[in-house]
Amino acid sequence: MHKIREQYFRKVNRVVVKIGSGVLTEKNGLNLSVIHSISRQISELMEAGVEVILVSSGALACGIRKIGLAARPHEITVRQAAAAVGQAGRIQEYEIAFAEHGKQVAQILLTGNGMTHRQRYLNARNTLNKLLSWKVLPIINENDTVSIDEIKFGDNDNLAAVITLMMDAQMLISLTDIDGLFSSDPRLDPDSQLIPLVERIDASILSLASEIPGTLGLGGMLGKINAARKVTAAGVPMTIACGNRPAILTRLFSGEMAGTFFLPGEEKLSSRKRWIGFALESEGCVTIDKGAVKALVQGGKSLLPSGITDVIGHFDVGSAVTVKGDDDKTIATGLINYCAEDVRKIIGAQTSRIENRLGYKLYDEVIHRDNLVLTMDP
Repeated sequence: MHKIREQYFRKVNRVVVKIGSGVLTEKNGLNLSVIHSISRQISELMEAGVEVILVSSGALACGIRKIGLAARPHEITVRQAAAAVGQAGRIQEYEIAFAEHGKQVAQILLTGNGMTHRQRYLNARNTLNKLLSWKVLPIINENDTVSIDEIKFGDNDNLAAVITLMMDAQMLISLTDIDGLFSSDPRLDPDSQLIPLVERIDASILSLASEIPGTLGLGGMLGKINAARKVTAAGVPMTIACGNRPAILTRLFSGEMAGTFFLPGEEKLSSRKRWIGFALESEGCVTIDKGAVKALVQGGKSLLPSGITDVIGHFDVGSAVTVKGDDDKTIATGLINYCAEDVRKIIGAQTSRIENRLGYKLYDEVIHRDNLVLTMDP
């Protein structure tokens, strides 16, 4: 197990490090000792030639503490205003901490809809690549001051996963206030055991992930497992570890067995397929029969209308659409060649009958294999 982890960390030239609110905050605001410790460790990695991208929570938590709110507010305008207060203080502390090591930082604020548009996605990637070429540390957060439910990434673990895949990083490290994934909730069970290695994320692993977030965070352990599902499905490993432990990043890169390590899958997806499968928001769903599931999963085929049994939602040509089996489990995500109304008209049809039913035929495939990514539920 030790050698497995070591070989992956040895190959890392670019890493995404995500730090959660529970690590970055304390009773009276930002935990400055943690910020300075993490800044020193990241600076050491940069000096060793590793490119680092930091996804940092803490803006909302910092704002809540600075304003003096008793708890995380429910009203979105209050959350946005609190985040605006907190963003300035958080990036200022990072700038001070990294300056001690001769490093410059840049703040990047992203929204979910910025990643769904291909050109904006590429623009964000180009900007981050330029910062890395300048040896400047990008510090990324969701733009809480303008984000609403419709355009949120959901939590910074999901954002970190999207950034990891977008930037072709070789590792995602999620630093939280717990040592990793446990056999049960360690807050409730004193006999709970740390799971050092996860070879495959299945239903049993998902059942271990608590959906209870921290008082200031959003994703909880389930958010981290879902992030791990995304990156490992694309061939990238992930580590969950405690950011409050001394020199945790240094210890991980030196080969120490800390935290929980998630082995990557064998398939290495192209940048475009990573965007399709893990950055786009699904706008609808098509259900397919068992034969079509086998053709997609085992045969590597495109989705034809003959295998479709149902269409859910309203979507246009080129939209990202979820593909599910008849057991309601997700099989894939892909870019659709026909709008929802037209797909309904050709459900179950052979390709030779598409033109007869629609009055035209642009494609044999409802979703071409080149535009389809397997994102199967456990």
